[in-house]
Amino acid sequence: MSTGDFLNLYPSELKFPFELKKQSSCSFQLTNKTDQYIAFKVKTTNPKKYCVRPNTGIVLPRSICNVTVTMQAQKEAPPDMECKDKFLLQAVIAPIGATTKDLTADMFNKEENKVVEEFKLRVVYIPANPPSPVPEESEEASSPRAEHQSQNSSGPDVATRSVKSKEKLSKESLSIISKLTEEKVSALKQSQKLQQELELLRKEAVKFRSGGYSVLFLVLIGIIGFVVGYLIKQT
Repeated sequence: MSTGDFLNLYPSELKFPFELKKQSSCSFQLTNKTDQYIAFKVKTTNPKKYCVRPNTGIVLPRSICNVTVTMQAQKEAPPDMECKDKFLLQAVIAPIGATTKDLTADMFNKEENKVVEEFKLRVVYIPANPPSPVPEESEEASSPRAEHQSQNSSGPDVATRSVKSKEKLSKESLSIISKLTEEKVSALKQSQKLQQELELLRKEAVKFRSGGYSVLFLVLIGIIGFVVGYLIKQT
């Protein structure tokens, strides 16, 4: 802040965000610390490069006035981003009730017994887009979008493994069912064969009763009958 007898000026530097081929603006504030009407005028060493609104005006007693400075788009950056342009603000006491229309260039001339307060402002360029403190690669790696892409990329693999697992289970089930069916058919055939043999033995037993067979033969018939019954229960 710069302090004078009439005005306080803040800030004392004009900081422009600098970007090639783009306009840039900044502002400063004038505070009237008196009970007088204070007239001001803004000058610059490079008037074609800057536009000041308002460049002249009246600050009412105990009031504040904001001034905006716009820098035209620049085709090239100065060496080391240093600017030699300067601004000068002049302030004088104006008649009570004066307006901007009442201001003339002679009011700001330095004369004997006349106080013309002056403030100098220097121009500073600052980067328009300061670099991010976090590397872009890290942001990309931790962003929701990257996580979403990672999930999507793993999706087809999971689905493929699931399909293969189902196919494997289906093949194993079919193999077991086929094996059990074959065993059942084989058991049925064996049972039918034993039943046929039992029937023959029964016929032989009838012949035994009529003609007579050995005791061993009868025991054999009993064993075969027991085996046949057991197999029929198992099937």
